[in-house]
Amino acid sequence: MIELPVDLPAELVPLSWLLGVWEGSGVIDYKVGDESVTHEFGQRVSFSHDGLPYLNYTSYAWLFPSEDDEDPSPLATESGYWRLARPLGDGDAGPGLLPGVGERAFADADAVESLRNDAGGFDLEVSIIHPGGVSELYLGQIKGPRIDLATDAVMRTSSAKPYAAATRLYGLVEAHLLWAWDIAALGQDLRTHASARLAKVD
Repeated sequence: MIELPVDLPAELVPLSWLLGVWEGSGVIDYKVGDESVTHEFGQRVSFSHDGLPYLNYTSYAWLFPSEDDEDPSPLATESGYWRLARPLGDGDAGPGLLPGVGERAFADADAVESLRNDAGGFDLEVSIIHPGGVSELYLGQIKGPRIDLATDAVMRTSSAKPYAAATRLYGLVEAHLLWAWDIAALGQDLRTHASARLAKVD
């Protein structure tokens, strides 16, 4: 059973099962040319909100020690924002620090229901930033306990490693957050990259 925070914006109810901190392990399995990169890793993911109609997202991952190492090795971090896709109106804050004017749109369950798409889910916009100079904009949908995302745009700095596209799949299965991430990177086409199983820790 999912308990909703009393201050949760109505737009976040479809995403509410993500809220909290999740931790677990996964496997990297990515083929570059004839070589396959395979490692086990740990991950801690957080979804939170601050009263605005989006989720704050952070992820930290580490490689498990090999036989010669005693301590895990830091691997990767990413952060971003998840929200239902909809036009922003006068009641929404922005751009910049400009406050919203008037009532916020989609402030109750009936209004949010009007955002449901023809497939019975809700369209999503997800922005994820990596410290290595890559920014991703994903579009997709959430339908019950399943989320499907695909990059609509990838921006890279001149110093970033080649990274062209990605898809991500998330699901709530037996109270665990399962995810799979396919990427097109280092000159390769879109292919399996990593997956993990995480349990809620708070």
